[in-house]
This record gives sequence, structure tokens and C-alpha cells, in this order.
Amino acid sequence: MNTKIIAEICQNHGGSAENLTNLIEAAAKNGADIIKMQSIWSADLTRRERFQEGAVDPQGNQTAIRRPYEPEFERLSKLDLTLEDHRLFISECERHGVLPMTAIFARHRIPEVAALPWPERWIKVPSYDCASWPMLRELAANFDNFIISTGATHDEEIAATAELMKSMGKRFAFTHCVTSYPNSLDMCHLSRMEWLRSFTPEVGWSDHTKIADNGIVAAKAAILLGAAYVERHFTILPPEATRDGPVSMTPALLADLVRYRSLPKEQQRAELQALQPDWQIMLGSPTRKMTRVELLNRDYYRGRFASPGRAGGWIYNWEERRLGAA
Repeated sequence: MNTKIIAEICQNHGGSAENLTNLIEAAAKNGADIIKMQSIWSADLTRRERFQEGAVDPQGNQTAIRRPYEPEFERLSKLDLTLEDHRLFISECERHGVLPMTAIFARHRIPEVAALPWPERWIKVPSYDCASWPMLRELAANFDNFIISTGATHDEEIAATAELMKSMGKRFAFTHCVTSYPNSLDMCHLSRMEWLRSFTPEVGWSDHTKIADNGIVAAKAAILLGAAYVERHFTILPPEATRDGPVSMTPALLADLVRYRSLPKEQQRAELQALQPDWQIMLGSPTRKMTRVELLNRDYYRGRFASPGRAGGWIYNWEERRLGAA
């Protein structure tokens, strides 16, 4: 199996169409198979009071992270892309011979984003929406091929999502992900990909290890272990220039990952062993409990974006309520 490499440009474009096109060109020239963007709009950001100051229980344990709405909205509002930017993204990817894909973060945006000319109708589902079944059903009405990240999702939810996707007759892959930003090598639990294969033959790894500490060693390990897809954030800017910069690979690192992918397995293993003699620490356990950090992130990010209700308030992606209803 030849691993497909996904360059996730996330918000490393900084809200600039010029940066967007330059990212696409650099990712394509250095061997990415798929380039992924994020369909995020700041207007869909929700204000939830418990995250304004965060919360700690009487024992001193954090029970909610601190992420106040106002500075987050101000930051995101500078990064909004338009539907025309989406069209530019698709056309530039096609011009450079790579597959374009996006992740949609709020259900009410699905119709307008899906109406764009996506070739082969691929969609990425972020970790926090792996178990947002109303959203998955709405996406399935518009897209044919799914890559679903399973980070911050309980095992029983993953199993239910697999059954839903099969019932709808959709091709889908599960990617293992650790929703700590960044995560260390001993947190990777790459053997979890084997557990995910019990639901679908196509599995992969969405990598959030820190480039300055570990380079792309976790991505290489996932390739050695037979990942169908490896996803990494991608940047052409200095790491400190964007929020996702520290976990984003550069064009040179992308080219190195593409080179590594082409090696025979025995050469991959030898190179990984030389690069990281204790690389097996990344294997971890096929089944595990989420860490406190992952649970805290699930609590915040799962409802970070939502759709406006007809009578005010928000409809979250997992809620069994029709959009436009109160």
C-alpha cells in the first residue's frame, strides 16, 4: 500500500489568498497527494461562559480550559476565507495535479461548501465531529469519500460511526489522532491504527507532534506500520508566524516524507531505527482511555462552532435537531 500524504494547510494562510496559492504550489511540488483546507467562519464561533475564565474543582483539578470568546473571535475573523477563496483553492489544486479536500466545521455551511466543484467529492471530518451523527448524515448527502479523524472520541462512538457510514454505503477511512497540541512521542499510540482496522481497511495517522522536538519521526513510523493516509499540518512560514506553525512540516520535510514513503519496508525500518532508536515507544496501546488534556479539549472544541437556530441560540453538530428549527 502506498501511503497518501495529506498536507493540511489549516489556517497557515493567514487569511491571504496569495498565501493560500503559494501553500498549494509548495505542497504539490514537494509531493503531497491531497491538500486539505478548513472551511471555518468566525461567525460560527460560539460563546460559552464556562470557557471565559476556565474552571477548577475544589481539589485543584482543571475542569474547563480558559479560552475567552472575544480574543478568539478577533483572531479568527482575520483568517476567514470566502467561497471564492474556496473556488480558488479547488482550481489551484487541480492545476497542480493534487486532490483538494476540506473540513467543514458547522452544519449549516455544508450546502454552500458542497455546491463547489470538488473533484471526487472527498471530505475530511475533524476529530471533534467523529461522533456528530446528524452532521455525518448531512455530509453523506453531499460527499462520497470520507476521511474521519477519531481523536477525542470514545471507542463506542467510533464503533457507532463505523456502523453509520456502512449503513449509508460510504467509503470511509479512520485516522488515529491525539488531540493534544502538541503531543509527545510516548502519547502517539500508533498501534491504535490496528484497532481501527477492525472497522475499515483504510486507516491512518493525523500527526500533531512538535516539529522542533521530533521532526516527522511519528509520520515515518505510521508509514512503516502501513498507514493508508498520513496527515500533517504544512507551512511555508516560520514556525512562530502562525498558531499551527510549531506542528507544521515545511516543504523540505514534506519532500523527505515522500522520499521515505518510496523506500522498501526494510529500508524504512532501518532508517527509522537510526533516526529514533526507541521508536517503539510510539506504539502504545490499541485501546486506551483518553488523557485529561484530551477530555478537556473535547469539552471545548466539540462545541466551538455551531449553526444558528431559527429562534436564536445555537444548534450543535451532534444535536438531533433540523437546521432552521428552534
